[in-house]
Amino acid sequence: MPTPDRAPSISGPREDEPLSIAYLTYRGKPHVGGQGVYTRHLTRALVDLGHHVEVLGGQPYPILDERVPLHELPSLDIYNDYFPMRMPGLWELKSFGDWVEVTAFSFGTFPEPLAFSVRAAQYLRGRINDFDLVQDNQCLGYGLLAMQRMGLPVLATIHHPITVDRRLEMEHAESAWQRVSKARWYAFTKMQTRVASRMTRVITVSQNSRDDIAADHEVALDRLHVVPVGVDQDLFRPLDDVKRVPGRLITTASADVTMKGLRYLLEAVAKLRTEREVSLVVIGREKEGGPSSRLLDELGLRDIVEFVTGVPEERIIELYSEAELAVVPSLYEGFSLPAIEAMSCGVPLVATTGGALPEVVGKDNETALCVPPGDSEALAAKMAIALDDPEMRARIGAAGRQRVIQRWTWRHTAVGTIEHYRALLAETAHIERHRPGGRRAAPRFADESTGVR
Repeated sequence: MPTPDRAPSISGPREDEPLSIAYLTYRGKPHVGGQGVYTRHLTRALVDLGHHVEVLGGQPYPILDERVPLHELPSLDIYNDYFPMRMPGLWELKSFGDWVEVTAFSFGTFPEPLAFSVRAAQYLRGRINDFDLVQDNQCLGYGLLAMQRMGLPVLATIHHPITVDRRLEMEHAESAWQRVSKARWYAFTKMQTRVASRMTRVITVSQNSRDDIAADHEVALDRLHVVPVGVDQDLFRPLDDVKRVPGRLITTASADVTMKGLRYLLEAVAKLRTEREVSLVVIGREKEGGPSSRLLDELGLRDIVEFVTGVPEERIIELYSEAELAVVPSLYEGFSLPAIEAMSCGVPLVATTGGALPEVVGKDNETALCVPPGDSEALAAKMAIALDDPEMRARIGAAGRQRVIQRWTWRHTAVGTIEHYRALLAETAHIERHRPGGRRAAPRFADESTGVR
């Protein structure tokens, strides 16, 4: 139902007034991938608190609460699951954003953040008066600077700097040609640094990410603020009617993303298999012919490793409840939603100390079991100790869930984010005072005339 326009105010909305937010996510994969999970739960929590949110999304599109309108901004879908890395035909290039995307792709760099930001800026140009501010979720394309020039305050969310991914991929490249290819692919991170350093206010999810963003993206610390992510503790919970499968391990990992450390977990599982019955469920998609796929064959693990993708959250929770241990083998994490989801389900967690993971999972042998990143021997040894000690698993699983309950909910994330919305609006109030013609018209809440899909 449409909500009446608010009375214009030169200083912006009052502290007790609901805000109208344009939320940007260039990728919103629904069930596997932090961006889609963050988008779905944060926007729902913002609406629960009385605010109005509209999502501008690129493929794959996020799944949202029914109260949150989605504006689909289609890309050329170059990296679709069925024909990845395809070259679009000239007849497909129908907008400036399309030309930006195909040109960047032709130069070997990842084109989606830049192209999406251009499309979003073009869309918002016609709706400047409908929103109090824009929240960007990890895109950091040049289009954000255009939005700022239009007079729209922009809050940037950076979960972690992608420069870390670039550094790890370069370090683990198997040949000089791979290093050259990786350097070209990650060239977009230079754009992200330029954009991030020009943002008035940036939020991130951990102190570790804050420090890395300041170092890699050259963002002043006084403009960087931590708002941790959350978990739905009523949904991600222990299921007493689901039986544990002896020796079952579970992890969430993009198979060939170096940062996720799946290689080291597979090597650890191969070692464990020589001593006991074990199996591994990987929540994620296997890339045929990729490094992880080849390693599965080399280690002879095909019969005990299963990849699961495209399933609803309810099934993922069942899979957690079937596992004796959850594992996060990452070389680096900016926060780790899979870690707190596993802990919320009461599954004892084995995690590395990469990035923000110690900040998230807590003390070793109290709320999680911790090992150094990139050490498959240490990972195998810690998992073996836990598999042999059911009392330890029960104690750590219960303590892990309690840690999550005390610290992380999506409501807390939304409340913290709103505080930074208000601070951003206060910081940019001078833009409104100096806008030609005064403050823009009060934001209008969505109705059928806005073209919501």
